[in-house]
Amino acid sequence: MIKTPEFWNNKGIVSTALLPFAAVWATATYLRDRLAKQVSAALPVICIGNLSAGGTGKTPLVSLLYDRLIEAGMHPVILSRGYGGSQKGPLWVDGTIHTAADCGDEPLMLAEGRDVIIGRDRVVAAQAISNRGIHDIILMDDGLQHPYVKKDMTIGVFDGSVGIGNGRLLPAGPMRVGFENGLASLDIVFINGNDEHELTAAIDGRVPIMTGTVVADQTIITDLDETPLLAFAGIARPQRFFRTLEKVGGVVVQSLAFADHHPYTQSDLTRLQEDSIRLGASLITTQKDWIRLPAEWRERISFMPITMQTDSIDDLLGRIKAVAASKMRDNINV
Repeated sequence: MIKTPEFWNNKGIVSTALLPFAAVWATATYLRDRLAKQVSAALPVICIGNLSAGGTGKTPLVSLLYDRLIEAGMHPVILSRGYGGSQKGPLWVDGTIHTAADCGDEPLMLAEGRDVIIGRDRVVAAQAISNRGIHDIILMDDGLQHPYVKKDMTIGVFDGSVGIGNGRLLPAGPMRVGFENGLASLDIVFINGNDEHELTAAIDGRVPIMTGTVVADQTIITDLDETPLLAFAGIARPQRFFRTLEKVGGVVVQSLAFADHHPYTQSDLTRLQEDSIRLGASLITTQKDWIRLPAEWRERISFMPITMQTDSIDDLLGRIKAVAASKMRDNINV
C-alpha cells in the first residue's frame, strides 16, 4: 500500500532501473493466463476495471451503473475481490456488521444501499450469486486481468488527467498489462475527465469511447461555510482530492497524504485532531477514507461525496442490457 510514484509519469532513471522487474511481471502474468482455466458464470458478467494501477474513477462508475440498472428494473449485484479485507468470502457485505478491515473499503462503500459480495475466489463467489437466485447480472468491480471468470463485457476506465503514465509495466510504470494487449481485451473505453494525454488518438477508433466526469457534492462545503479545512486522504492520487476541495470552494489550510488504503491508527487520528485544533480547522476526507475510520471518529470528521456524471449512460446501459439478454438467451438454448 504505497502512494502512486511520481516516476510512473516519466521514463527516467528509476523507471528504467525497474524494467527487469517489469519483465518478470510480464512473464508471470503470461504464464498465469496460459495456465488458467476460464469458467463461464451462469449470469452475465460485466467487468469494470483498469489497465493501470491507481485510481481512475472506477468505483463511482460502478455505483452509477448499479443504480441505473435498478431503475431499469434489473437486479444487479456487485462482485469484488475485497482488497484490503481479512475475509476470504464469499461474503455478502453488510455495513451494519462489517468493517473495512473485514471486506475492504470500496466494497463497504458500495454496499450502502446495494447488494455486494466479496470473494478472493471470484468463480466461487459468482456461483454463490447464482445460488441466491435473485440477481440477473453481475457487475465485477475490477478484475480485467482476472483470467478465471469469463467476462461477457469489459469496460476499461481511464483517468484522463493521467492517461497511461509512462506506459510501462509494473513496477517500472503503472500498467498492469501492456496498453495494446489491454486495449484488445476491452469492449468499451471510459475516460474520466478531460483527455489530457491523447488517449483518444492512441485508441484510434479501435474501441468505442465514452466519457464522464467525477463530480463532488458541494453540500458539505456549503454547510461548513468557509470554515478552514484540514484535508487528508489515503487514496491512489490524494492531490486530486485536495484540488477538488479547493475547486468547489473549500478553504484548505493543510493537506496530508497517506498511502492508498491506509489503515488509520489512533495515533494518526489523534495527530490529525491535534493539528486541526491548532489550526482552528475542521477535518475532512474522502468517503473511501471515511469508511475506514473507527466508528467513534466518523462523527468528528466530514467527507465529501462524489458521483459519476456522463452523457453516455443511456448508450452504455443499452449495450449492457443487450449483452445480458444475449447471454440469457444462450443459456436457455443450451
